[in-house]
Amino acid sequence: MLILGSHVGFNNKDGLLGSVEEALSYNANTFMFYTGPAQSTIRSKINEEKTYEGYKLMAENNINNDNVIVHAPYIVNLANRNQEDKFNFYIDFLKEELNRINNLGFNKMVLHPGSAVNVSREDGIKNIIDGLNKVLDNDNNVTILLETMAGKGNELGVNINEIKTIIDGVKYKDKIAVCIDTCHLNDSGIDINKLDDYLDEFDKIIGINKIKCVHINDSMNPISSHKDRHQNIGYGTIGFDALCNVVYNKRLEGIPMILETPWVNRNTSEEYPPYKQEIENFRNKKFIDFIQ
Repeated sequence: MLILGSHVGFNNKDGLLGSVEEALSYNANTFMFYTGPAQSTIRSKINEEKTYEGYKLMAENNINNDNVIVHAPYIVNLANRNQEDKFNFYIDFLKEELNRINNLGFNKMVLHPGSAVNVSREDGIKNIIDGLNKVLDNDNNVTILLETMAGKGNELGVNINEIKTIIDGVKYKDKIAVCIDTCHLNDSGIDINKLDDYLDEFDKIIGINKIKCVHINDSMNPISSHKDRHQNIGYGTIGFDALCNVVYNKRLEGIPMILETPWVNRNTSEEYPPYKQEIENFRNKKFIDFIQ
């Protein structure tokens, strides 16, 4: 079964119900959201009534909570420990966020590993491991999914070996997994047309069973550019056919596929989300130009 959705909003007024309604408007059967601003650690109280209504709507439309993804805010950087108080703040925030996600009833949170600012890559990875070991415990059922990164600046988690090193250092290995991102893979140097070669290596070094989410994004940049700029499906350097093959790759069957492509403007004064059209193209296995 194809499990396909996109990033959706989550606000104080409509809470989870609004997220589910948005996902359904795209004909999606899963979704990903941030429990607050993507660039901030500010969080508001969860609306329990809207959460209940959201779960009811999910059940009515066969959306399994195990397939729903939460994303941690980008601002969290466990690799940088130059300011111990900030490092500890990130740890405390992530603990609270895991409990928040657990209380919402979901069990997967994507996290960017971090950026080695003013430290070596080796020390940055050690900091990530130390931070994750302070965050992860057996008090909730949430697994942290380390996202594969493009290699922009001093980003860590750019290749399989760096992800492997982090996983090896984590105590609760059942609470750590991976989210692969097609744009990030492309920009880091992986040919998406040869994804099975990458999956072979991943399986040998880490184990393909650790892949729990796939971000499906085209890229504005050529392979190995290390820039990380997402493009709409079929309008970038990866292309529709290569990405469609990822979506239908048998080895990734049953794993949530999440679109994070940019909003578009088609002869209107306002931008709009492209996800309904992109999802339809994937389901039909046919690229229909919806922007030009």
